[in-house]
Amino acid sequence: RRSGTRERAPRGGIGLVCPGLWRAPPPPERATEPPPRGMADRAKAVRGRDEAEEDGGAPPAKAVREANPAAWLLEKDRLAVQEFPDGLRPLGPGEARVRVRAVGICGSDVHYLKHMELGPFRVEAPMVIGHESAGEVVEVHAEGCGDLAVGDRVAVEPGIPCRNCNLCLTGSYNLCETLTFHATPPMHGSLTRYIKHPASFLFRLPPELSIEEGAMCEPLSVGLHACRRASITAGTRVFVLGAGPIGMVTTQSALAFGARAVVVADISQERLDLLKSFWPDKAFTTLHTAGLSPSDVAAQVAALLGGRRPDVTFDCCGVEATARTALEATTTGGSVCMIGCGGNEMKLPMVSAATREVDVLGIFRYKNTYELAITLMANRTIDLRPMITHRFSLEDDFSATTVNEGFEVSSRGGAAVKVMYRI
Repeated sequence: RRSGTRERAPRGGIGLVCPGLWRAPPPPERATEPPPRGMADRAKAVRGRDEAEEDGGAPPAKAVREANPAAWLLEKDRLAVQEFPDGLRPLGPGEARVRVRAVGICGSDVHYLKHMELGPFRVEAPMVIGHESAGEVVEVHAEGCGDLAVGDRVAVEPGIPCRNCNLCLTGSYNLCETLTFHATPPMHGSLTRYIKHPASFLFRLPPELSIEEGAMCEPLSVGLHACRRASITAGTRVFVLGAGPIGMVTTQSALAFGARAVVVADISQERLDLLKSFWPDKAFTTLHTAGLSPSDVAAQVAALLGGRRPDVTFDCCGVEATARTALEATTTGGSVCMIGCGGNEMKLPMVSAATREVDVLGIFRYKNTYELAITLMANRTIDLRPMITHRFSLEDDFSATTVNEGFEVSSRGGAAVKVMYRI
């Protein structure tokens, strides 16, 4: 069930590039009014630091870091743990404070770490990383939060749209031009202990779901939105290119939407074997494509689908080779959904696709998916627990060593599908 007041619209992200010299973030601003409900001890700690600064003495470094440590992306291949004051600033109307309990590493997080950019988004200043998160509400503002209450366990939808533009008001809030999105520059992410967030984008978790599953609502939402865009229904034949985390959630989403047959292809046999081991009772077929040309792949997919080409192909890789394969493999009059973002420019056989009326659909994040994600996981139509292959604890010691270890494991890929931090 969605918490807070219902808005007509929601989410997004903006971007920027590479750090030079890093300076520590400024200390929290002094609160000028009584704090909102809950978390009185935390507010008291913030006031204590402010009073110490007024007296001319800075608080001990350890005390500051213990207040709200976060994983900061400082420059290429460099993560550090520093204080994140923004998470402790006073709440505004409609905002709640969340004690983050679980954060998953996304491929985009790793890409920012390795390249300091992703598509049009460039990291130009130090940024807190992470956007797949869930936690516990510890404070709510007295106005605009509906029935959201301290103690609620929530999944955090990381995008915040303006809610006033035409795109937002017509429901496409994921395309809002001023939307901000966790860990998409210049907005900070959620790999920290405390964040502020609009109550409208916090979703209560039922008892059946763990906090980790709450964090998995974010990647699952990508697959659900793609299946909605492609109008997957009972009887649809589906081809998924890529057996990474997004390929996995897209496969599970297509099956949940009633797809008649699903073929999943990858150049990594290890990933295909993992996919089958995670969901041995699910009806999908795998295809190892290493060394195959787009024409070879198209022919083999059609054979696996009983001589019929797929109605819909999801490209979860986003590179030229897979995009070309998707266009060639898809049936005449079918659709190709571009989920992956591997490069800005590609050379593709668009005339051939156009003369066969193959539609190309873009996918940008998601909209209105969290309630559906929670429902499908709660009733076990979709079970993403097997995807969480590695866990790292930051509960007792929020250390740079542990943060970096998690990213190193995630960046190696292989058997590491979803790396999860417990905070």
